[in-house]
Amino acid sequence: MNVIYLICDENTVRIPITGFNDQVFRQFKLLGGTWDAAYFGFVFNHQIDVKKFKRYFNIVFIVSEKSPPQSIPLAQFQVIGMNDNLDKIGGELSPQEKYIEEKSRFYKQLNNAKKDIEYLQEPMLKKLEAELGARKFAVTTRKAYVLYVKRLCNTIKKFPENIFVDDVKEFLSILEKEEKSSAAKLNLALSGIKFFYRYVIKDNRIKEQKRPVQDKKLPKVLSAEEILNLIYAHSNEKHRLLLMLVYSSGLRVGEAVKLKKEDIDFSRKVIYINLGKGRKDRYTMLSEKAAHFLSDYLQKNNIEKWLFPGQSGKNHLAIRSAQRIFENAIEKAAITKNVSIHNLRHSFATHLLESGTDIRYIQDLLGHSSIRTTERYTHVAKKSVLKIKSPLDGIM
Repeated sequence: MNVIYLICDENTVRIPITGFNDQVFRQFKLLGGTWDAAYFGFVFNHQIDVKKFKRYFNIVFIVSEKSPPQSIPLAQFQVIGMNDNLDKIGGELSPQEKYIEEKSRFYKQLNNAKKDIEYLQEPMLKKLEAELGARKFAVTTRKAYVLYVKRLCNTIKKFPENIFVDDVKEFLSILEKEEKSSAAKLNLALSGIKFFYRYVIKDNRIKEQKRPVQDKKLPKVLSAEEILNLIYAHSNEKHRLLLMLVYSSGLRVGEAVKLKKEDIDFSRKVIYINLGKGRKDRYTMLSEKAAHFLSDYLQKNNIEKWLFPGQSGKNHLAIRSAQRIFENAIEKAAITKNVSIHNLRHSFATHLLESGTDIRYIQDLLGHSSIRTTERYTHVAKKSVLKIKSPLDGIM
């Protein structure tokens, strides 16, 4: 079966060639085509009569270069009759050695096109971003959803309309096996994909895909001594204060770096968190010790807006910079636990619970929507566990 693709741009119509056939070449020349060795195909005037092509070829696909149809990726051109017994046709074709060189280069370009092709095209991408923006999703969530939808299409190498639940299952399997993605990451990827198909493609073809079982891990907690060693590991006052506030107020790292001078209420000993996770405002506590260090920090430094400005001073400290500050402190304090800066928030909640603070108050301070999220700290708090004696202590 002879299949040809007419690639149309504003000025010309081009036909890429993946194999030689004398008859096909003669026909292209009779139809007014000019051989272009650099392009490795025939170029026609834009005013060609497509009906003429349909007389000689079984299937003719007309493809716009700006918006190729979803069902015909550029990398899937079919061969037009292979024949390596080459003769020159009207002096237009190069010698055999030139042909082999050009064919090799063409296949290389074809493979590169297959790698570089974007299966999530710009119009669809803009629709996804518009839907996310209209619902005021957090910036990090928007980026994650767009990333995973693009990765799904490019990994499976299909356009969105041609992807179904088995393809999604294969993609999640690749993330789990090759990248060792956690259940939380797989759930985030699936949330983005389901959102895309429900609100952009507007069907529920992915609804049958079940969510991965979440890992039921307990939060790791630092001891009071480790917290002190960590805070004082830094001689830099700004870095020390950052770690102090994350722990003493139970802040997420993203909330801490975005704190403004105006968010601190010294008289009421509270910190205002503007649009935390879930786009919720809340107040959390400002400890007396942290307030003392913070007041001294503000007097010594010319803080105009951001409490923790970045290097340029115009923007707040980056989240990754805050994470590195914590990692450096962990190393200096010689703490061997595998923890991140978020574990300071876990430690805040656990230590409050151990000191007898009502779990409902802790829920409010942390900004948890559900008490079930806060209840996990009851499994690591030592308040009730300390009252139980091991049987070994009873028999020895």
